[in-house]
Amino acid sequence: MIGRSLRFKMTTIGKCSSIYRTSPEFDLPEPSSGKLGFQKLPACNCRGKSFGFSIFGTEVKTSFVAPLSAIEASRKAHVNGKAENVYRTGCDSNDDMRINDCHGFSGDSIPQMSTIGNSTNIVWHKCTVEKCDREELLQQRGCVIWITGLSGSGKSTLACALGRGLHARGKLTYILDGDNVRHGLNRDLSFRAEDRAENIRRIGEVAKLFADAGVICIASLISPYRKERDACRALLAEGDFIEVFMDVPLHVCEARDPKGLYKLARAGKIKGFTGIDDPYEPPLKSEIVLHQNRGLFDSPNDLADTVISYMDEKGYLKA
Repeated sequence: MIGRSLRFKMTTIGKCSSIYRTSPEFDLPEPSSGKLGFQKLPACNCRGKSFGFSIFGTEVKTSFVAPLSAIEASRKAHVNGKAENVYRTGCDSNDDMRINDCHGFSGDSIPQMSTIGNSTNIVWHKCTVEKCDREELLQQRGCVIWITGLSGSGKSTLACALGRGLHARGKLTYILDGDNVRHGLNRDLSFRAEDRAENIRRIGEVAKLFADAGVICIASLISPYRKERDACRALLAEGDFIEVFMDVPLHVCEARDPKGLYKLARAGKIKGFTGIDDPYEPPLKSEIVLHQNRGLFDSPNDLADTVISYMDEKGYLKA
């Protein structure tokens, strides 16, 4: 094990105090970029109907709402980077149709409106390129690796080592570090209980978007409460959330104290600090638990290899 002395620069951004920006040290050659191919789509065959409206004598009826069946039909298969036509039964005829063709839109199809939170009259727009297509392109499964543990347990260090190890294997990752996110997206949040819950909720939603993009998202933050962690897990499909628990005792984390936060908390200068005057609820059913081994710790690369081996075994590193 190689010891390393690190210095951290504290920052106050918005309502966030005592945070710092992690700076992963990657020294990897830039991969050679391949050329992106473009497929010219065939012209739309509307079979006598103009796109978006139909003419009956002197009367013009307009509609810009496509039937759901037409949306579902407009899928493309991607084989070796090239788009090919897919045939399926037409939406309003018994004839086979090409997905790149349209039959005119009907005003009878009304989209389903939703109310989510304070957002009303919203509609989910379904696109023809979906998660499975992006995963096929990247040759990996989009997922979230959620690293949780006390401050000083090594979450950010593991996240960087894991990102480096997966990058070396040609896999696309992105790290959502708790302090880093508070430098921007969550700079308006404090460390009060309600703001900490909102901090985790936002990161969970962003992580979900990365996973949907086919990216392996590595979220690294204390996330002390099971309720919030379970809520983030529930955002994703079964198997897309991998919880990694850094099971390191409080006295070890406090002895490390890389940012000096435990010292400030013991002096009463930081209130509500996890492990001191605010609880940490250990996970009950983590996919992976990394802990002390007879008083010794594996290197960050060894810990990262443990996670990568799990991902390889479960099929996350291939489409």
